[in-house]
Amino acid sequence: MKEITARIYRYDPEKDTEGYFDKFTVEVNEGARVLHVLHAIHDTLDPTLAYRYSCGSGQCGSCAVRVNGTPVLACMEEALDGITIEPINLPVKKDLIVDLLPGLSAITPLKPAEKPVQITKKAIDAIKPLKDCIECLACVSVCPAMDVTKFLGPTVMRQEMRLALDPRNIDDRITAAVEEGLFTCTSCQACWKVCPKNIEIPGKAIEKLRSFANKKGLTLPRHQEVAALVKETGRSVTRIEPTFMERVNAEVIEPTGPVKATVGFFVGCMYDMRLPGTALDAIEVLRRNGIRVIIPKEQVCCGSPLIRTGQIDILETLKKRNIDAFQSRNIDTVMTMCAGCGSTLKNDYKTPFTVMDINEVLTKFGIEPPAPLPVRATYHDPCHLLRGQGIQDEPRQLMRQVVDLIEMPAICCGSGGGVKSGIPEEAAALGKRRGEEIKKTGADIVISSCPFCEFHIAAHTDKPVKNITTVLLEGYKEKDRKKAPAIVV
Repeated sequence: MKEITARIYRYDPEKDTEGYFDKFTVEVNEGARVLHVLHAIHDTLDPTLAYRYSCGSGQCGSCAVRVNGTPVLACMEEALDGITIEPINLPVKKDLIVDLLPGLSAITPLKPAEKPVQITKKAIDAIKPLKDCIECLACVSVCPAMDVTKFLGPTVMRQEMRLALDPRNIDDRITAAVEEGLFTCTSCQACWKVCPKNIEIPGKAIEKLRSFANKKGLTLPRHQEVAALVKETGRSVTRIEPTFMERVNAEVIEPTGPVKATVGFFVGCMYDMRLPGTALDAIEVLRRNGIRVIIPKEQVCCGSPLIRTGQIDILETLKKRNIDAFQSRNIDTVMTMCAGCGSTLKNDYKTPFTVMDINEVLTKFGIEPPAPLPVRATYHDPCHLLRGQGIQDEPRQLMRQVVDLIEMPAICCGSGGGVKSGIPEEAAALGKRRGEEIKKTGADIVISSCPFCEFHIAAHTDKPVKNITTVLLEGYKEKDRKKAPAIVV
């Protein structure tokens, strides 16, 4: 047996004006789940504690709660001492019980034909990645789009894709999905990461629904413009100043000291066309830390803006051109700076080389310590870096060497999934929410590692927004300044 102390959210609408936390200590068996802790509290300390459960084996979804801020199934999550247990982020009925009815009632049932239709094995295999939903609504509870738009959410989109693939369903679920907010998803992947059944809703449902919508001519006009630009120029954005490629004449950039490693640099559209100065900062940081950089000039858009918006007709052409550009130079490690590019190359390509984000590269090979700067900074986790690539610690290891880091919640800024271009009012609403969180930290600057996030957040905060490499370079410049001999007059 062991003792577990837990903070439990309490709220009774009949007597409370707002929620509060109670602390309980109970004895449970080794390996006990969160649900066992709730049972122990209810049975031995407070029989008024309200929570929902049924099967106790991860199959019904009824016991979904937040543990230390993350949605989980109480029956599957191990109970650790000091945990905080709250309801998932839906309207609370009492204590840990939330109102599931609005979310569940929005899920469309299959509409069968009058005569039986035989389902094929091909259709069954296509539906299989979507069929395990237990309707716990954990995904709905973390969806940023649902907070600011009329979006029926990831559970509904999963079901719409399932029905669209099922030949036994006779009505048009693609048009319905568009009307239900299909293009409001920011591709933040929060829904997938909290799903207890690991259903990849963004990639397996939403992006595929968008590709079906594209075939029906339902793609948003601004998204069509982006696709046309990629087809015409190979880039998804237009230039606003001399590009990174134009400023860097040499294909191979040698480090200032001994070579630790060689990487191919996949620059990405934003750092090439809109934020070339940031890419140049990164090159200086890499050179200082022994990284030889090869920059193939034939590289083009990775295709992420097209994948996210369902416009995939030229995707294979883009993939081949990019893979050939690096493979022809026998490059075995390709480095990305853009979180979206990195996630796309890692998850949507089949590459003959390893893909690493710049934070991974610098952490793996080590950096010369920069001079600490007298700056308080907060870090915005790009969705395609944190959830798309699983990179969380490496940026923080780098930042803590140069600034005083203040954490804030890892929420979507609204710049992804084609939302900023296609539905700018939604992107602005999410950007405003991000700006409010930044203000709460009291930080002097905001640091991120994604050009779309940096560009978007800068419009929603009065604090400077900088890339990690820019801040590192500032630390190196300060170090060099302190080392420079004094000028005697």
